[in-house]
Amino acid sequence: MIFEKYDVIVVGAGHAGSEAAAAAANLGSKVLLITMNLQSIAQMSCNPAMGGIAKGQIVREIDALGGYSGIVSDRSMIQFRMLNKSKGPAMWSPRAQNDRMIFSQEWRQMLENTKNVDFWQDTVVGLVIHDKTVTGVRTAMGLTIAGKSVVLTNGTFLNGKIHIGEKSFGGGRMADKASTGITEQLVELGFRAERMKTGTPVRVDGRTIDFTKMVEQPGDKDIRGFSYFEKPELLEQRSCWLTYTSKKVHETLKTGFHLSPMFAGRIEGTGPRYCPSIEDKINRFSDKDAHQLFVEPEGWKTVEYYVNGFSSSLPEDVQFKALRQVAGFENAKIFRPGYAIEYDYFPPDQLQNTLETKRIGHLYFAGQINGTTGYEEAAAQGLMAGINAHLKIYEKEPFVLGRAEAYIGVLIDDLITKGVDEPYRMFTSRAEFRILLRQDNADLRLTEKSFKIGLASTERFEQFIAKQNKIDQLMVFLRSESVTPDVVNGILELNKTPGITQKQKIATILLRPQIHLTDLIALIPSLNETYGSDEVFDKEIIDAAEILLKYEGYIIKEKEMADKIGRMEDVYLKPDFDYSNLKSLSFEAREKLTKIKPLSLGQASRISGISPADISVLAIFLGR
Repeated sequence: MIFEKYDVIVVGAGHAGSEAAAAAANLGSKVLLITMNLQSIAQMSCNPAMGGIAKGQIVREIDALGGYSGIVSDRSMIQFRMLNKSKGPAMWSPRAQNDRMIFSQEWRQMLENTKNVDFWQDTVVGLVIHDKTVTGVRTAMGLTIAGKSVVLTNGTFLNGKIHIGEKSFGGGRMADKASTGITEQLVELGFRAERMKTGTPVRVDGRTIDFTKMVEQPGDKDIRGFSYFEKPELLEQRSCWLTYTSKKVHETLKTGFHLSPMFAGRIEGTGPRYCPSIEDKINRFSDKDAHQLFVEPEGWKTVEYYVNGFSSSLPEDVQFKALRQVAGFENAKIFRPGYAIEYDYFPPDQLQNTLETKRIGHLYFAGQINGTTGYEEAAAQGLMAGINAHLKIYEKEPFVLGRAEAYIGVLIDDLITKGVDEPYRMFTSRAEFRILLRQDNADLRLTEKSFKIGLASTERFEQFIAKQNKIDQLMVFLRSESVTPDVVNGILELNKTPGITQKQKIATILLRPQIHLTDLIALIPSLNETYGSDEVFDKEIIDAAEILLKYEGYIIKEKEMADKIGRMEDVYLKPDFDYSNLKSLSFEAREKLTKIKPLSLGQASRISGISPADISVLAIFLGR
């Protein structure tokens, strides 16, 4: 035997698999990471970017917990932007443009430098199951590898099928073959499998793009990055560009609609509502004559560009002809056309809140196999699956995050409670406690929790404690120190807010939406002396203190609401409870509760079709 028995076997080395392997290994498990191609670990199969609306919060949460995505994103960053800065801090979302090749290289290097991770290039074609528990995997090479837990992160590879116009062929992504065997076995074991679709746009030769006809989108001067542990050093940035389709472009694309696999019915899977193909956008939004296209560089040393917004499965010649009618692309040459891909996924209501399957013990699903879309959502699931796969082996308490604790908690709760009928993408609107789940405070929310289970390092925990102490010290200073009219009235009038006539606490001045702490630092000597540094970390301290002061009332109210709702999470339901005998429940409630098997009254209340009256019936039955 060339293999020992592993604690955790991770199948697939995309974003979910990479985080799962790293988390389990850093907790002490002996991990085997199996992938079809070791040259494409954590490959950015679609757009070369991390973060964005709500997704940026997820990356910061992964980093706060001790995952690698934030560090890798910062090390491979070619542009940084904080989105939604014109809105409240609950909406601020970091986003990075990344060098696709460096991103994958950094991920591989970090995994290779992680103790306890072994690698094997092969295709897993089946699972070894004994007494409803997974005990290993079978590979295409005819090997059987033993493992105490298995995490499946198969992405778009399960019976993957690529479509370009009337052509279709098997593949997990362009130039990579599909994976077969796993779906068929799981279906035989009683799992439900369904099909989903996603797509990707044309890649264009930057030497043939006329950027003078596009709107430049440079990066921010204030580069925050994602990681709380490391800070990015980015001396220069690469710009993205904005252009638009037109009525003429749409008419050209329509000439190929009769050949589209989506409209012809050759694609069975459900596509993403929030990231549709260009032909889907034209069809659904027929009143619009133009759609935005974001032209994104693929890296520092390549001329390849990604045309965000031009995803398509139309014939190559139609894509090419239409692209050349877009401003700036008149002479464009393409590296490859866009294509659609459909693949198998398993509705996630078949999972527990640890991402372990309900049907087979020690088997975990993470990423697109659960019906999600996006690197960030996949990485978050991989991290949590890796953590829980390790904890279960050692018979420790599972690690579960609540909806008021993290976007990751919202993500997993949505998946297991509501299921999916289209590719799931995270938005800030999905979280009912957005003001608590800000991107700036992910470490304050999560690092101590991770440290307690042994994932976040001592160095990271000490850094978190130091940050918390600095914020507390600054808050005390701002609430205790007063400022006189002659010091601040100038800046108040400049920002078109009334001056003061007597001394006021600095914290009171900061309640005005027009005034920011950075405005006051230069004016108040004692404040400037301690907090006037240009270091990034100090800027984070300043932002955190200002947010806590300005939004204190909202934060308190949201915490109270979270506590009130959270009390229902402490009312536990037995997984094997027979709801059919509780006739006071509606028929739909009995059906849904039997299917989902919620673990708490709180989870039951979030199931679609469960009414407040049904929850009252359950509460009365439980003596509450």
